[in-house]
Amino acid sequence: MSISLAAYESYEPTGSRWLPEIPSQWELLEGKRIFKNRREASREDDDQLAASQQYGVIPQSLMMKMNDAKVMLALQGTSTFRHVEVDDFVISLRSFEGGIEHSAYVGCVSPAYTVLAAQKPIISEYFKFLLKSGPFVAALQSSTDSLRDGKAISYSDFGSLKLPLPPANEQKQIASFLDYETAKIDALIEKQQQLIALLGEKRQAVISHAVTKGLNPDAPMRDSGVEWLGEVPSHWTVAELKRFATVNTGVAKGKNLAGQRTVNVPYLRVANVQDGYLELDEVTQIDILEHELERYRLRPGDVLMNEGGDFDKLGRGDVWEGQIDPCITQNHVFAVRPNEKLLPRWLSRITSSHYAQFYFKTRSKQSTNLASISSTNLMQLPVVVPPLDEQTAILEFIEHSTEKFDRLLGVADDQVDLLQERRTALISAAVTGKIDVRGWKRPSAAPKKETEMEVA
Repeated sequence: MSISLAAYESYEPTGSRWLPEIPSQWELLEGKRIFKNRREASREDDDQLAASQQYGVIPQSLMMKMNDAKVMLALQGTSTFRHVEVDDFVISLRSFEGGIEHSAYVGCVSPAYTVLAAQKPIISEYFKFLLKSGPFVAALQSSTDSLRDGKAISYSDFGSLKLPLPPANEQKQIASFLDYETAKIDALIEKQQQLIALLGEKRQAVISHAVTKGLNPDAPMRDSGVEWLGEVPSHWTVAELKRFATVNTGVAKGKNLAGQRTVNVPYLRVANVQDGYLELDEVTQIDILEHELERYRLRPGDVLMNEGGDFDKLGRGDVWEGQIDPCITQNHVFAVRPNEKLLPRWLSRITSSHYAQFYFKTRSKQSTNLASISSTNLMQLPVVVPPLDEQTAILEFIEHSTEKFDRLLGVADDQVDLLQERRTALISAAVTGKIDVRGWKRPSAAPKKETEMEVA
């Protein structure tokens, strides 16, 4: 089923840069005429709230639980905090990135936030969409120069922006329409994301099986001696990584080099080493002692990996191909240099395999969703080492096998991007009056997965 939504019959020019015209029956008012700045002090029974682009304004305790993190509650009490009522809106410190947040809770927020309380009859559900829509966020960003100074958006900045105010029944209709249609899109996005996760798991399973069991299902097997690795082909070697490689732990910043002979060289940081690729668009420079350059200088074939990061991506990185020379790494980026018995690409595949990830997790220092491994633990990783020709054959198999997964993952990622763009465009069109949804009726039956929408 395809739904086509037309424009309103007539529009009026507004003189507003971000919203040049609105439907004739709508009003356009400055934000300060619709919302007042709630300066009410917090109450004794107020829960501390936090503003989030992902969740809106929710209790700080709930934020901690949802993020599986420790967030500091106010240690000196909340006497200077501002009271928040249900359906208030909060200008947070990051509102210039994603809009203004709605509160479904009574509580209080830090005085660093601005609390907006409606002083005209409004439908809050409509303003939840409007105040986070693309056109409004762009207008909010251009409303103040203070963003360049790292300052928050003020009530004055917000209050000077003109906002559309449809009749209340239209606000309600627009909100109902968007609730229904964005839920459909969100369901499709979730299915695509589930597919992406499944494809990623299968892709990883293919790699892990190949680098631990080989390609010959009839090959004689033996116990690897590592409980969580199991059996490996009997002619493979299993030994700690330090037998096949050395590690360079990189250069630490902050040394006093005054009066000494130094050189200025490119310097890879944690942000440059990603999961399976290197991000070299922004490589900074650092001064090091001239005589230390050769000690830290990267060579083609070095396997780069971060000391820490996301819990599920420990030890992952990529092979250095000599893209920049000379180049060194910071002390949080390991450069592992394999010897002649170990192909660099093989080592990179090993460290991203399931069994290596399990090893890193059991030996890492953990903090919430982040973790880190030491160079000592890294070099104690048991590695499986087939003969060189077999390493080459398995790597070629992996490249061929993962091409299909990579292609499917690319298609799924594109679908997610397309759906998110459609969602954004639909919200923007509805809240600014570019489409007329007054005649829309919520279907009585559940929406079909194949439903597509055309916005006229």
